[in-house]
Amino acid sequence: MSENQARIFFGTELRRLRDEAGLTGKELADALGCTPQWISTMESGRKVSEQSALDLDTFFKTGGHFHRLWKLIKDVELQTTLPPGFSEYAQREQKASSMRVFSALLVNGLFQNEEYARAVLGADRSTGLDELVLQRMERQAVLLRDPPPFVSFAIDETVLHRMVGGTEVMKGQIEFLLELEQRPNIMLNVVPQSVGYYAGLGGSFTLLNVDGADVAYSESAGVGILIEQPDRVPGFALRWELLKGHAHSAAESRAMIRAVLEGL
Repeated sequence: MSENQARIFFGTELRRLRDEAGLTGKELADALGCTPQWISTMESGRKVSEQSALDLDTFFKTGGHFHRLWKLIKDVELQTTLPPGFSEYAQREQKASSMRVFSALLVNGLFQNEEYARAVLGADRSTGLDELVLQRMERQAVLLRDPPPFVSFAIDETVLHRMVGGTEVMKGQIEFLLELEQRPNIMLNVVPQSVGYYAGLGGSFTLLNVDGADVAYSESAGVGILIEQPDRVPGFALRWELLKGHAHSAAESRAMIRAVLEGL
C-alpha cells in the first residue's frame, strides 16, 4: 500500500492521544473491542477503517476528529488512483459549454452506467472501487445542469461489440446510451467498422469549449494529458472533423445501436 500522509497522521494522532491517556495498546484495544495488532496497524499508518475512526472519536471524545481524518485519507487514496492530468480536466469539464468526445476502445467514462463503470474500473484494482464508481457517476450531473452543455459523442463501432463485464452489463450499457441519445443536448454517432482506417484510430480524446476557448484531453496508458496550447488544440479539432466525416448519421447510429442490443 502506497504511503498516504493523511493515514500516517491518523496514526500519529492516535498514538498521541493514547499516550496522553496513559493507555497501552492492549488496554485501548480492549476498550474498543479490537485486537492490539489492529491498534498497532492504525498507529503505524498502514491501514484504518471508518468504524474504528468513529469508535476512537467516541472513546476520546474528539468531536469527529478521527472521522474527518478518515475522510481525508479516502480522498487522498482516490486522487492517487486517477490518471495524472485528469483532475485539471474534470474542473474544465464542469464549466464546458460544449463537448466533442470520441471513444475508440471503451465507452467514455462520462457516458458509462454504473455496472459498466464498475467492470472497467475494477479490472486493475481491488481497493477504492466504490469511491471511484461513485465519482464517475457524479460526473454525469454536468449533462443535466441548466443550461446543459451541447454534447457530440462519437464512438467506434467496436466499442459496442467489446464484451465488458458480460452480456447483461453490455445490455445495460447500450440501453443507457440509447437513453442518453434521446436528450436534446446529446448527439451520438457511430463510426462503422467497414470504414477501415480513419483518423479516430489514433486514440480516444475529448474537446471542450470553456469560456469560448477549446481545450483537448487525451488519455493513454493511465496518463491523462490536458492540452491547452493554441498551436496543438487545432490538431484535435481536425481529427474530430475527419472522423465525424466517416460516422453514421444520428438516425443510422441509433438503428445500429439498437441492432447490436437486439443481438446480445
